[in-house]
Amino acid sequence: MTALKTGILLVNLGTPDSPSTGDVRKYLREFLNDPRVIDIHPVARFLLVNLIIAPLRAPKSAKLYKQVWTDKGSPLMHYTIEQKKGLEQLLGPEYQVEYAMRYQSPSLDSVLEKFKKPVYKKIKVIPLFPQYASASTGSVQQKVMDIVSTWQIVPEIEFVNSFCDDPKMIQVFAERGRTLLTEKFDHILFSFHGLPERHIRKGDCFDHCLKDHCCDSLTDKNAFCYRAQCFQTARLIADALQLTKEQYTVCFQSRLGSDPWIKPYSDDIIKQRAKLGDKKLLFFAPAFVSDCLETIHEIGVEYDELFQEHGGEKVVLVPSLNDHPDWYESLKSIALS
Repeated sequence: MTALKTGILLVNLGTPDSPSTGDVRKYLREFLNDPRVIDIHPVARFLLVNLIIAPLRAPKSAKLYKQVWTDKGSPLMHYTIEQKKGLEQLLGPEYQVEYAMRYQSPSLDSVLEKFKKPVYKKIKVIPLFPQYASASTGSVQQKVMDIVSTWQIVPEIEFVNSFCDDPKMIQVFAERGRTLLTEKFDHILFSFHGLPERHIRKGDCFDHCLKDHCCDSLTDKNAFCYRAQCFQTARLIADALQLTKEQYTVCFQSRLGSDPWIKPYSDDIIKQRAKLGDKKLLFFAPAFVSDCLETIHEIGVEYDELFQEHGGEKVVLVPSLNDHPDWYESLKSIALS
């Protein structure tokens, strides 16, 4: 009898199929209509996304996507494919490795179909978000469960909730930074994707979060808090680089709308560092395992321009994990754990 394989599914956020305005609009509509991303009344969300945000942002975002697009397509897509190939080579024939995007192509529906027939003994889903958030990892988990719940045979499904403190991942980020720290930088920023504060409060079962020193350590009370996991990742990378607390700041980028998002904001910290006389800033973006619009353009271009406007000279981005072979080893450990 042929042994049943284990399926490994890597899931990234998603990317437009092309940098055209139409494809970007389509992507934004699917992404922002997810109730875990914009958690307001369904009618209000539909009107906000389809009549205001997507029509207004799509042309602007399309221009930005064109700037980061390469001959291999979207950087996020390219590196996700490379990560799939790298993990596949390390795991061997007993495992079937696939990749999907939560939004757009290849869809979770189409990729999970590959694990339906023949039946796999187990499917392990690895959302490629180091820190857990309802709007990212939680959304992937819900979508996968919705899909497989309709199958006649549902195999064992295992989800990786987060890997914010994975030693090999921390090591790769530290190595990436260490190669750049041969130069002198005035300050180091660990910039993570932001979330509305209400998302943190919704998951706070202990009335612990968004208070002074609430993220100083990762405990049972904040184990699933996105902000606390971000601080944990930053602390571990800083420890690996032997940085003092005075040498770095944790901050959050990409906020949208007028509601308060988790703080401190990356752009505010940039202005503060410029006022203090800093000339060179080094940026880590450890919420992203692949470089993408939010790292290449938002940090590498927009934040560099903002820093210079306020008297600074240069923002330098530490490359993400991308196609680093040690990151593939990290994925292997996560897949087999």
